[in-house]
Amino acid sequence: MKLKTILFSSALAALAAVFTATPVQAGGTLTPVGSAHAPIQIRSHQVNVTLNNGFAQTEVLQTFYNPNAADLEAVYAFPVPRGASLSEITINNGEKTLQGEVLPKAQAEQVYEEEKAAGNDAGLGSKNGYQTYEFRVSPVRAGAETRLRFVYYQPLDIDTGMGRYVYPQEDGGTDEVAQSFWTANDVVEGELLFNVELKSAVPVDAVRIPGFENAANIQQLDTGHYQVSLSQTGARLNRDFVFYYRLADNLPGRVEVIPYRAAADQPGSFMMVVTPGVDLQPLNQGADYAFVLDTSGSMQGKLHTLAEGVSQALGQMSAQDRFRIITFNNHAREIVGWSAATPEAVRQAVERVKTLQSSGGTNLYDGLELGLRDLDADRATSVVLVTDGVTNQGIVDPAKFHRLVGQYDIRIFGFLLGNSANWPLMRTIADATGGFYAGVSNADDIVGQILLAKSKVTFEAMHDASFKFKGTRVFDTTGDHPKKIYRGQQQVIFGRYEKAGRATVELHARLTGEDKVYTTTFDFPEVDTDNPEIERLWAMALIDQLEVKASIGELPPSESDDAIEHLGVQYQLVTDQTSMVVLDDDTFARRGIERRNQQRTALEHAAQSARAAAPVKSYRVDAQQPTYSQPAPHISRSGGGGGGALERDDVIMLTFIALLLWGTKVSRDAMKRKPRPRQG
Repeated sequence: MKLKTILFSSALAALAAVFTATPVQAGGTLTPVGSAHAPIQIRSHQVNVTLNNGFAQTEVLQTFYNPNAADLEAVYAFPVPRGASLSEITINNGEKTLQGEVLPKAQAEQVYEEEKAAGNDAGLGSKNGYQTYEFRVSPVRAGAETRLRFVYYQPLDIDTGMGRYVYPQEDGGTDEVAQSFWTANDVVEGELLFNVELKSAVPVDAVRIPGFENAANIQQLDTGHYQVSLSQTGARLNRDFVFYYRLADNLPGRVEVIPYRAAADQPGSFMMVVTPGVDLQPLNQGADYAFVLDTSGSMQGKLHTLAEGVSQALGQMSAQDRFRIITFNNHAREIVGWSAATPEAVRQAVERVKTLQSSGGTNLYDGLELGLRDLDADRATSVVLVTDGVTNQGIVDPAKFHRLVGQYDIRIFGFLLGNSANWPLMRTIADATGGFYAGVSNADDIVGQILLAKSKVTFEAMHDASFKFKGTRVFDTTGDHPKKIYRGQQQVIFGRYEKAGRATVELHARLTGEDKVYTTTFDFPEVDTDNPEIERLWAMALIDQLEVKASIGELPPSESDDAIEHLGVQYQLVTDQTSMVVLDDDTFARRGIERRNQQRTALEHAAQSARAAAPVKSYRVDAQQPTYSQPAPHISRSGGGGGGALERDDVIMLTFIALLLWGTKVSRDAMKRKPRPRQG
């Protein structure tokens, strides 16, 4: 019987989901509109998360059921969090178990198509730019279950003493073609289960899952060891799962190094986590704010809360502040010119913003260009850019965005709305100006996010920051030139080291006009096999860095593609240049495909089992020679775990207030550097 393609859309979705007043689209199994086949059912969905040693491991187990009389080829797509390394794929199809090996993309696709044409069991995992990973499974048997397992790793996100992990499930609505072609089934017929284990070497005051406080089972086993479970029956995959944990007060600023070195004759890898403990002084200054707002068709359903957020942000401005409002879809237009933030001007602007409608394409470049015109050289200016970043009109080349914003001495703060948002482009824009960008999930504890942002707003920052290594040779580093470090902002540096021995790391920065150096000395180990996942995380960080350089023209695309393919195959990562073919053992042997991923995952599984049975380990390397004399910045919150419930409109409102306040601090930093075009 001829196979018909069915798309399984995400159990995952991208990081940034906007809060809307309209029903949220969700991940699930997708069936073509008008198809005679019944939707593929989701029998169960289980997520196991381990937060330990500076990174998160996410394992997803899903069971699908094909209720049709025909065998089907299935295509299952999902976005993964930024910075994640997709490392394992396993398919159980009947009595067969298929496992994944990464090959160059064209080779992997050819192998899959040949096995599919021969009627053999096969799978394929590939990457679709920054938006989605896609799995193909052939065949899914009629009236049978298929089980899919995948694993990814990502660095932990800790800011001002607050840790945050997100497992996203909502669909961002940015793919209009897919929306018109597919119908979704997001209901989990059986159990939806989340298991989280947190093991922290430093004490944890509290953990929280916003929206599930009464449903989650939380057990504290030690001062830094928590286990959390959440089970639901008949649930929908339409709400992100967000897990917060708050570190104890008065923890020292510190440097942690998590190494991996398999043998003395091989280079080692490391992840360095630097939590600054620096006495940054409070700041407060008004300035100019240019709001650049996306009103394209992909913002459908998001404009209501966008308008409320901007309205409330305007209401928080002081009398000496000025603002303007730019909107863009196919073209940009100024709907409110530069105005003093008087009560009447704010009232009129709010009324104008609330009439906005979504339509057309996304000409982000035109919006930014207009937002950067007519700046007052005597006033510090911040640009607040609100978009999903999926630019499809006008100029779309990231290198041209980089050159455009690099002409002005301002800071751009990007706010990504919706899943499948173009975070690589937003990163390019923000990094070029020393600004900041973020996405928000509708399940976020927004009070915590506001406190984090406000903390940075009211304190000065370190400028021209860079990390330098001395002693044993360190190479292929990422994250070691952050340029600007805000209060409480943890820095994550990945790299390789040539041999064991004494190393010194120095953080160079300017603070209140003075050069500062913070330093500590530690030892890279001869052999350390506790955390083999560090190699994949380092390789993924290096791939991200190569992609950035290629996008802004610092590296020829051909060189970047070759390097990414090499790293993807060597460290078994799915990238734009590599794919993971999923076969049984006999087929791999018949085709002579080397089992690199099988060897790598065996090492990882052994290390994970050992870590699970062991007490949490501290990787702080500067305890004897403290890098910082001050405690790490921390946000204390009343009520233990965090603020109370918030309505969706309140969430976006508070987020924009935070973003505006953040801009205030940066404006003070920029007062001596006027926002006029640079020469040359």
